[in-house]
Amino acid sequence: MIKKIAVLTGGGDCPGLNAAIRAVVKKALQYNWIVYGIKNGWKGLIEGQIEPLTDYSVSGILPKGGTILGTSRTNPFKSEEDLQKLLDNIKKFGIDAIVAIGGEDTLGVAFKLHNVMGVPVVGIPKTIDNDLSGTDYTIGFDTAVSIVTDAIDRLHTTAESHHRVMVLEVMGRHAGWIATIAGIAGGADAILIPEKPFDIDEVVGFLEQRKKKGKTFSIIVVAEGAVPKDTKMLSVQDKEKDEFGHVRLGGIGNRLAKELEKRLGLETRVTVLGHVQRGGAPTAYDRVLATRCGIAAVEMIKQGDFGKMAALQGNKIVPIDLGQAVSKLKTVDMELYNIAEVFFGG
Repeated sequence: MIKKIAVLTGGGDCPGLNAAIRAVVKKALQYNWIVYGIKNGWKGLIEGQIEPLTDYSVSGILPKGGTILGTSRTNPFKSEEDLQKLLDNIKKFGIDAIVAIGGEDTLGVAFKLHNVMGVPVVGIPKTIDNDLSGTDYTIGFDTAVSIVTDAIDRLHTTAESHHRVMVLEVMGRHAGWIATIAGIAGGADAILIPEKPFDIDEVVGFLEQRKKKGKTFSIIVVAEGAVPKDTKMLSVQDKEKDEFGHVRLGGIGNRLAKELEKRLGLETRVTVLGHVQRGGAPTAYDRVLATRCGIAAVEMIKQGDFGKMAALQGNKIVPIDLGQAVSKLKTVDMELYNIAEVFFGG
C-alpha cells in the first residue's frame, strides 16, 4: 500500500516544472499520502537531501519558471557506491514510489532503476528540445518556442532597418524541433537543424535569391547541433563531458555568420539565445500539460502502473513504457521541415 511518494526534477530546468510538482503534491494529498521533494535531481536521493512537501510548499508556484526542488545532471549509475546510497535512502525515508520529471537522461536512470533494481518509478516528460519518444509534446517546449518566435520577430525589425543578415542560434543538440517550429512561426529565411546536414552553398544561394528580389535582410535560425556538410565549420565549446557523456555544444552560429559575411559581403550579426530559452514563466499550454502529466503520474502510482511515463498522444494523457520513451530520440518530422523549406530564400 502506498503511503509515501517522492518527486524530483533532473537535467536542464524548463518552464512548467513547478506546475508538475504542484499537481503531483495536490493529487497525492487527496489520497492522504506523504509527499517528499528530492532536491537537485538524483543527486539529492544519493545525498539524502529530501524534505516534505505540503499544500503550503506548492502554493503560488504554478506560474514560476525553474524548479523549486533544484536540479542536476547526476547519473547514479556512474558509481556503485552512489547507487547503493540512493537505494539506502529510498529505504531510510520509506519511499514507496518516485515521480521522476525529466528528459532522456533523467528518465533513462528511472528506467534502469525500475527494470534493473525494481524501484517503483513513474516518469513525466520535460525537455525544451521535445525529443522524447512516445509523447507528442514535452513540458517546456511550447514556452521555448514562444521565446524563440518572439526573438525572431524582434530581430526582423532590426535586420530590416540595418539591411543585415541575422543568425539566431537556438538550443537543439540532436533534434531541431525548436528551430523548425519557431522558424516557421517567425518566418525564418532558412532553418538549419541536426537532422539534415546543411550545405553552405545552398544557404548562400537562398540569401542571394532574396537579394535579387530586392530584399535586403535575412533571418537564419540554426540549432546548436546543426552540422555542416563541410565539417571544418563544426565547433564545440568544450571537450569536457557531463555525467551522461554529452559535450557542450555551441559556436555554429558564429562560424556560419563569418562564412556568410565573407561570401555575401553583407553585414551579419549573431544572436545566441542560450539559457534565455529555458527561463521565465511557462505558457498557458505548458502549465496545463504539466498539470495533466502530474495528475496522471499520481494515478499511475495509485494503480501500481510503474515503469511508465505520462505521455501526450493526441489530446489524451496515456501511460507508455519508460523504455519506449528513452529508446531513441524523437527527431524532427521531415514533412514538417519540408513545409519550412517552401519559404527558404523567399
